[in-house]
Amino acid sequence: MNRTQIIEEIRKKKSFLCVGLDTDINKIPAQLLTAEDPIFEFNKGVIDATHPYTVSYKLNLAFYESMGSKGWDSLEKTVNYIPENIFKIADAKRGDIGNTSKQYAKTFFETYNFDAITVSPYMGSDSIGPFLEFENKWVIILALTSNKGSKDFQMLKTDDEYLYEKVFRTSSEWGHKGNIMYVVGATHPEAFGSIRKIIPDHFMLIPGVGAQGGSVQDIAKFALNAETGVLVNVSRAVIYPGNDADFPNNIKVAAQNYQQHMAEFIK
Repeated sequence: MNRTQIIEEIRKKKSFLCVGLDTDINKIPAQLLTAEDPIFEFNKGVIDATHPYTVSYKLNLAFYESMGSKGWDSLEKTVNYIPENIFKIADAKRGDIGNTSKQYAKTFFETYNFDAITVSPYMGSDSIGPFLEFENKWVIILALTSNKGSKDFQMLKTDDEYLYEKVFRTSSEWGHKGNIMYVVGATHPEAFGSIRKIIPDHFMLIPGVGAQGGSVQDIAKFALNAETGVLVNVSRAVIYPGNDADFPNNIKVAAQNYQQHMAEFIK
C-alpha cells in the first residue's frame, strides 16, 4: 500500500485511527471461547465492527506468538480477512543483522502480506536496509516510544540533541517518506514540534492514546502536517471497552467515537 493510497483513505474516512489487535485470550468475550479459533473469531468481529472508521490495523505479534502454531494460524487468517484498502502493520519490533532481517522481511511482506513492520534501529542501517527493498512496503522505526523506560536511552543527550532526534535525523536518510514511518509515543507531546522540524513529511505511528493517557487533541495540535501524516494507534480502549454482552457493537461505538473526534482535525 503506497503513501497516496494511505492519504486517500484518511481523507475518505476522515480518520487516522489505527486499531491495535492486541488480542488476549483472557479478555475476549466468553461466548467466543467455544469457537474453533476464538482469537480469529474475536478479530473478525472487531474488523467487521470497525473497518468503516479505521485506516489501519496493527497486530502485536506477542499476542499471537505466545499461542504457538495456533496463534500463527490466527494471525494469518486475520491478515487475510482485513480489507485490501486498510493498512496492515506487523508490530514485530524486529532488529538484527542484514541476513536475518532479510528473512524477517520475507516472513512479514511475502508469507503474511503485511504492509509494514515495526523495527528497532539500534543495530544501524544494515539491519533496516533489507526491509526497504520491498516495493510499497514500509518500515516503522521505533524512535520515541510511549513507555516510561523511553527516558533511559532515547532521551539521553548526544552533542546538542537527544538520542531520539539523532535516530530521526540519521535514519530518514536510509529511505524516504514513502517507505519509512516512525513510532512516536503520544505520551511525549512536547517532542512533536522538534520532531516535525526533522521529518516534516514522514508519517508517524502514534501509540499511547487511551489507556496510556495520550490525547488525540495534543496529537492534532502538534503532530499533524498538511497530509495528516499520522496514524494513531488505539488498542485496549477500542477492543476492550467493557460490556461484553454487547459485542461487537460496543467496539463499533468506541471506534466511531474516535473517528468522529479525529474528523474535526482533518482538512
